[in-house]
Amino acid sequence: MFLALLRLITLPLRAPMLLLLVAIAAYEGMHWGPMPDVRVLPPTWFLESIHALLVVVICTMPDVLLQQVSSLMAASRVMSLVITLLIVTVGGLYLLHLKVLANVLILACAVLLARLDLARIRMAPPAGLLTLGLGALVLAGASLGRWLVR
Repeated sequence: MFLALLRLITLPLRAPMLLLLVAIAAYEGMHWGPMPDVRVLPPTWFLESIHALLVVVICTMPDVLLQQVSSLMAASRVMSLVITLLIVTVGGLYLLHLKVLANVLILACAVLLARLDLARIRMAPPAGLLTLGLGALVLAGASLGRWLVR
């Protein structure tokens, strides 16, 4: 029990791309929606949170979401990561002139790098649990960025 807790506490040191993901999410959170004078979060915060969570779901569960599309992606996790990174990069570069898609490209690359870093240290939780964890990190980072702006 103590060793498991110690491994969880030292996870940012063993997988530093998780810290990069939180930093990028904080930066993105600084720019989400206009700054209101009231204490209530604007509707754009909710929409951009859903948008960020959709990016996390697509980037952390490509083999689950696209299993019927490609047997190659379902056969290998590495090929799944490479193909997803290629799709995100090519799609993002094609439509980079829109500000939202530049943010999607940055966030998606950060999520994929964090996922690869976790695979490097041989920590492979189930896809649903990984999606919840990375989604929580993204939302916590965005909340931190929003708090820093206030």
